Amino acid sequence: MSEPVGGGDRDAVAAQLGRPARGLRGIAHRCRCGRPAVVMTSPRLEDGTPFPTLYYLTCTRLTGLVGSLEASGMMREMTERLGCDTELAAAYRRAHERYLAERDALEALGTDVSAGGMPDRVKCLHVHVAHALAAGSGVNPFGDEVLAQLGDWWSAGPCV
Repeated sequence: MSEPVGGGDRDAVAAQLGRPARGLRGIAHRCRCGRPAVVMTSPRLEDGTPFPTLYYLTCTRLTGLVGSLEASGMMREMTERLGCDTELAAAYRRAHERYLAERDALEALGTDVSAGGMPDRVKCLHVHVAHALAAGSGVNPFGDEVLAQLGDWWSAGPCV
């Protein structure tokens, strides 16, 4: 599911984020250029603070594109669709349950809070895209939807 942090990965992620990564556990997905695009983080930071975001999007190009979609109001529309599309709501709940299971397999935080507003609303597209890239197509419906809308986001070359 994730690979060990190796070589220049820590430096690459720090350059992408503009700061050192906290709780870095592994690389969950790489861009086609070979750099990290999604990292897996520990359920708790080094100081013991809970950090429920298991998958964190780091690719600067992708985070910028996803941020533009967030600014367009896409999350509100997605949340509204949850209320009237029972199949979508069920798929989204399964994504939430899988996210919790993956995180709890590392360390249980004693909470049903996952990330990104799951399972009742869509709060952060970055989380859903990160989850979709880390887990693969067909796991997080909103992450898949955003990635499909963005198309070949990696084609302009390395992001760092």
